[in-house]
Amino acid sequence: MKLFLLAICSLVCLFLHAQTSRSQRNIFIITTDGFRWQEVFQGADSLLIRDTVLVKDTGLICQKFWHADPEERRRKLLPFFWEVIAKKGRLSGNRAYGNEVNIANLYKISYPGYNEILTGYADTRFIPNLTVRNKNTNILEYMNSREGYAGKVAAFSSWSVMPYILNEKRSEIAVNSGYEMLDEGEDTLNRLINQVQRTVPMKGHTRYDLLTYASAKNYIETKHPKVLFLGLGETDEFAHQGRYDQYLQKAHQVDQMIAELWYYVQTDPFYKDNTTFIITTDHGRGSKTAKWSKHGFWVKGSGEVWTALIGPGIAPDGERKEKEKMYAKQIASTVSLLADEHFKADDHSVAKPLQVTRTVVIPEIIQTKILAVGNK
Repeated sequence: MKLFLLAICSLVCLFLHAQTSRSQRNIFIITTDGFRWQEVFQGADSLLIRDTVLVKDTGLICQKFWHADPEERRRKLLPFFWEVIAKKGRLSGNRAYGNEVNIANLYKISYPGYNEILTGYADTRFIPNLTVRNKNTNILEYMNSREGYAGKVAAFSSWSVMPYILNEKRSEIAVNSGYEMLDEGEDTLNRLINQVQRTVPMKGHTRYDLLTYASAKNYIETKHPKVLFLGLGETDEFAHQGRYDQYLQKAHQVDQMIAELWYYVQTDPFYKDNTTFIITTDHGRGSKTAKWSKHGFWVKGSGEVWTALIGPGIAPDGERKEKEKMYAKQIASTVSLLADEHFKADDHSVAKPLQVTRTVVIPEIIQTKILAVGNK
């Protein structure tokens, strides 16, 4: 009887711990713009990597990223995804198994894509990739209004349009995007990053991802936000330029940055064991070889995306091979679910969360025994 009671107590403690830790959870949303599911699950494309128009040094790029075995090939490109997330987290979107993650909005370009991810709503209105303030309520501003998260929400993005998608003026969250200068104060690293940014000769709409990452990492280390959006953009930039070699190298760089960030949160007492990463992209690209660099309403494959999740609350399923269909618009409510909240917006609908959480269930027979013991 003592052993049985001890087992019951252990199960109850596990259940209560799961519920408690859930409400204290930190969530990082990480995106790499326009990165195809094909490269995530199959590695470098056999035709594109050998195309001398798209790759300046095919021999060197093949040495870095090519392997005849698709599983080894994808591991060479994204080692953290396939050595860590695939073992301790969950990867969805490999359409070879009928496992689909889709963009629900009609337009398949960045502004509608990020709106869908962050608001949980596939807006039917067309908003081009311009500095238009978003009317839709996003998950970051919602979380910033919740007890325990207020003032602990931030966003860093390579793309300069992100403050408008997040409606920084209305949402009142900390946002740094494009080549926007960082607050310096006594922060020597921010001062150094600002100096580097000033020296960039031709500033486009997308900042170098390494600068975005360095800015976000410093903010994480010094401010300890509980909810963070990190939007990286160079995969899309080089894809549009038809530079498949740079596209692959930037994807590999993203993998390295996520690996470094994951190591940091596992070794910082504030984040250790209560931080979940949700990683995805805002749109797909052309599925045909000749269309790989393009995306949009008329380009087949542009609505095909993927997700990678790791951390507390995420079932360690690895690569999902079951036939199922998910949407990017489900990510926003998944964030709130992980934080034990329920994201609602007065101005639009919000899609239901992804079914990714690990649930602790006390079997009915044990519940009956607990009641019986309690009644004695």
